[in-house]
Formats: sequence, C-alpha cells, structure tokens
Amino acid sequence: MARQFTHLHVHTQFSLLDGQASVKALVDKAMADGMKGIAITDHGNMFGVKEFFDYISKKNKGTHQALKELKGELKKTESTDDVNSKGINELNQQILEEEQKLFKPIIGSEMYVAPRGLLMKEGRPDQGGYHLVVLAKNQTGYHNLIKLVSKSWVDGFYMRPRTDRAELEKYSEGLIVSSACLGGEIPRKIRENNLDGAREAIQWFQRVFEDDFYIELQRHKATVPRANHETYLIQEKVNEQLIALAREFNVKIICTNDVHFVSEEHAEAHDRLICLSTGRDLDDPERMLYSKQEWMKTREEMALLFQDIPEALDNTMEIYDKIEYYSINHAPIMPTFDIPTSFGTEEEYRKKYSHQDLYDEFTQSEKGEIIISKEEGLAKVELLGGYDKMYRLKLEADYLKELTYKGAKKLYGDSLSEELRERLDFELYVMKTMGFPGYFLIVQDFINAARYELDVSVGPGRGSAAGSAVAYCLGITRIDPIKYDLLFLYHIYW
Repeated sequence: MARQFTHLHVHTQFSLLDGQASVKALVDKAMADGMKGIAITDHGNMFGVKEFFDYISKKNKGTHQALKELKGELKKTESTDDVNSKGINELNQQILEEEQKLFKPIIGSEMYVAPRGLLMKEGRPDQGGYHLVVLAKNQTGYHNLIKLVSKSWVDGFYMRPRTDRAELEKYSEGLIVSSACLGGEIPRKIRENNLDGAREAIQWFQRVFEDDFYIELQRHKATVPRANHETYLIQEKVNEQLIALAREFNVKIICTNDVHFVSEEHAEAHDRLICLSTGRDLDDPERMLYSKQEWMKTREEMALLFQDIPEALDNTMEIYDKIEYYSINHAPIMPTFDIPTSFGTEEEYRKKYSHQDLYDEFTQSEKGEIIISKEEGLAKVELLGGYDKMYRLKLEADYLKELTYKGAKKLYGDSLSEELRERLDFELYVMKTMGFPGYFLIVQDFINAARYELDVSVGPGRGSAAGSAVAYCLGITRIDPIKYDLLFLYHIYW
C-alpha cells in the first residue's frame, strides 16, 4: 500500500494562464487515489477557494450525515439513566472511523513577497517577488490569509500582487508556510550563492512561524525532448543545500510537485496554455518551457520520487493533521437598518414568536405549504444565520411589508387588486426567505434621501431592478412592472 501523502502546492485554472487543472478534476483524482486531502495554492489569489470548499463539502455530504446521526445517537446514549459504557465506546470508535473518511480542503495561496516592501515600486527589482506557499491552518489563519491576499492586490500590486515580511508577521497567526519552488526566497539566494542570505531568511521564518515553517523540495526530471531539462539539474543542486540548511536549523522538510495540471497526458495542453500566457509561438525555440512533470502525481508516484527522503512525504501528513476542519460559509453580512421602535423590536419578537414559528415562516411557501424536507429546512435556517439572526430578518421583513403596502396604496389607490397583492406577497416572500429585506430597506432609504432631501438626480430604474413591484412601491424605481409586464425573479437572482 502506498505511503500517505498530501499535495500542498497545487495550482488550479484560477492561476490564470498558468494552471490548467479544474478544481473538480483535482479533487476527484486525489480522492480516487486514496489521498485524505489536498491544498490549492493559486498564484497570488484565492479565486478558486469557494468552488474548492463547496465541491469537497458536496463530496463529504454522506460522511457528514453519518457523523451527525452517530453523534446524535451518542448524545442520546449518554443522557440515559442506564449509561452503557460499552455502547458509548463503540459509538466513539464509529465516529472516529467516519471522521477518517472525510476529505480535507486545505486553503492556501502561493504569494509573492516583495524583497524591499510592498510599497516599493521602482523598476525591475520590485516586480514580482519571492514565491511563498501560505496555508490556512484554521479559521483564524483563513481570515489572515484573506487580509494578506487582499492587501497584496490593493496596496502591493506591481506587475503582480505582492506582500512583504512586515505583513506576513502581522498576520502570521494560524498560517503555515513553506519555502516554495526555485522562485522562493531561500532557493533563490542559494542559486545566487548567498548562503548567509538564505540562513537569515530561514531564521526569520522560524522566528515568525516557529514549527509552522517548512522547507520545500521539488524534483521535476523531464522525460520528453521538448521540455525544460535544466530545471531538474538546478533543483538537485538547490535541494542539496536546502536539506543541509534544514538540518542545520532543525527545520522539517516536505516534498511537493508544484501541480499545474491533472494528469501526465495534459502536459501538452498546458504547454499550449503557456504559449498563450507568454505570447509566444509553439515552435519558438526561445519560448518558456515547463518540465512537463507538474501533474498531480499519485501517492505511489510521489513515494517513488522521494523514496530516499521518506520524512519529506510524512511531513506533508503532519501538515495535514495540523489543518483543522472549518467552514468558510456564513450568512450574508448586511448593514442594520434602524426600524422605529414604535413598529417593533427584536426583543418583542423573541417573546412573541417561537423557533418553530420562524422555521415555518422561512421554510414554507408564501401560502404556508411545506415545500422542502426537514433536513433542507434546517440547512436553510443555518444559512440564514440561525434563529438568533432570523428574529431580526422577520422584523425587517414585516417592516418592509408595511412600507411596501403604504407605497402601493399611494400608487394604486386604497383598493388593491388581487393580482397586485399576490405579486407583492410573492416578492416579499422571496426577499424574506433569501435574507434580503434589510438590503431593500437600506436602498429605499438612500434613494429617497437622494431624491427628496439632497437634490441628487436619480433615474427611473436601471436594469432588472425595474422588474420589482416592491422596488416600485418603495420608491426605488419609477417604472410600473405590473403595467409593463416585467419579470421580478430576473432581478432577485441576477
């Protein structure tokens, strides 16, 4: 049986014009090979993170359901008067076995580190930067990685999005880093025969990241004529020094394959992608070439490639074990609209409505019909932020309905047609159950302030928003969607 191994340096198609692999294909191959997780580390960005997390969550759904049932059974067993220790031990063992089946998403980015600081932008020395693989160990690390990547684009962009040492130190909590490929600071200084500089860099990373800093080895020995054969020779020389420095400073080593495509047969397609990226012809003898070894190698292939350094394989699993399971999903974050206390307060709603009342209102149709399963209903409650958040949503939804019907009577008269009432109730239902009532309250507030208080010109309605009868009644738009038979759902979903 092949040694366990985790790919920790992986580029998806979100490494634009460089990575050729789809998120789904990478995950599917890793799971089929018996891997327990993989990282994605796209160049300077986190564009693929949501797709990556959602797809793995989908693949893990059956295991999560089994765990939920086992934990429920365990809780029930523990709460009985006649506690069955044998039964509890068996359930704990089953839970442990199920948890081992979960495939772990490891979120990261291969960042560019500006040598002189992210604000220094004075010619070629400041362009690009050293490569550094940064992985989020937990939710704190995930949030810190977001901050690093965001700031690298907003403040540090110079040919590429760049961070620097000061930022890395500021947001180091919860992060794991490795020295990356030949473009990393330590490998590059080794290539420049600047061993003192390499030592200084290692000591800095050790001080900031402690045991969460690893030295990374790669081996890309080209096996076809039209490929980069020099890379492997350079890697072997650099690897020798990296291993020596790792021993000198007691830093653990890992091996990666700098994945850019899924399987060996995709090398030629990736080669053509690089031609597009660099603007060079396929037959140009001077164009950039990869070694064509950068596919997602199996555990067996990686074990064979690094059979002389087994700890480099094992340490990828140490990192895997350090990474926590955490969710990147949360309810929509909206500003809070001030609702007059004379209309109602959250505290009053908490006393007036039970959790079951909220569950029914937010999971049933606008006519009170059951339209989703209990499991789907509970998932919806969680997506909306839980019952605590739903009290606020109901208050906002009720106030939105109040304003909408007041506006409708001004526009259509006191006697509203059945068709109009059905349309308004449907729109309000969709807005409520999607968690959007606060958004529409805020929009109507600043639109009306612009029109009637600040003398700011506001158009009659732009794009799909004109399809909403609620928006018309609130004064957000001035085009009657009932009169012109405009579609509402196009607006809410787009």
